[in-house]
Amino acid sequence: MDQQKVFGDFHTILSEGEVWKIGGFPLPDGSFWSYREPEAVVIVRNGILYVRAPLSRQHDKIQILDNAKHMYFSVEDVKVPEQGEVSFEVQIRARTQNTAEGDLYDGYVSWNLLDFSTGAALDFFAGNDKYASVYAVLPFPGVKVPETDKTRYFSIFKEDTNFKPREFNTYQITYNRAKDEVGFYLNGEEVRREREVPVKFNAFTIALGIMTEKDLSPEGSVSVHGQTVIGEWSPVTVTIKEAAAE
Repeated sequence: MDQQKVFGDFHTILSEGEVWKIGGFPLPDGSFWSYREPEAVVIVRNGILYVRAPLSRQHDKIQILDNAKHMYFSVEDVKVPEQGEVSFEVQIRARTQNTAEGDLYDGYVSWNLLDFSTGAALDFFAGNDKYASVYAVLPFPGVKVPETDKTRYFSIFKEDTNFKPREFNTYQITYNRAKDEVGFYLNGEEVRREREVPVKFNAFTIALGIMTEKDLSPEGSVSVHGQTVIGEWSPVTVTIKEAAAE
């Protein structure tokens, strides 16, 4: 029988550490870098999480810390079954102000599945007029990524405009550990499949975020220039489908 769990309870969003917590990473100097925009407006209404954030946070040296501006991590991780498939589904609405037209990475709404045991990230990014699916293994601060004789760190983006811009769309990501396959779905249609995934993912933290993706320059961060990003997320439904008996 399929197992299902819903990650929502957004009415608890201010009780950080209960269901959701502000994302971020510990730094070598003992401090903690929080993904929290100080002027963010957070509203929970009809079960939907709404965040409107004027972007201001920057990090001049570490790319991952510069990219995410305001982000929530699920307190509970979702363990990946050895056999069968785990599926995650959410509805997201994204709108932006003062972002560069046609440039998704100038400011967008994110939904991330993060495995901090391997550095894996499976994501959907949504902006005003474009969305992207992302498949990555990243050097998260403090995370030990398994060694390999192949490319250890990578991030493969695939952009498309075939969605309902500025409206709610349904995003789904599936992962099959035994088959090493990841599927990405938009509004019920498969839009991408990754086979021969080089890392076995173990457990996912669910993240809801507001981000940019601008390469650091020799002078530091160039990711903030007066943009505002508005994100809305439904609760995330997780379904674990056990493999059928042989």
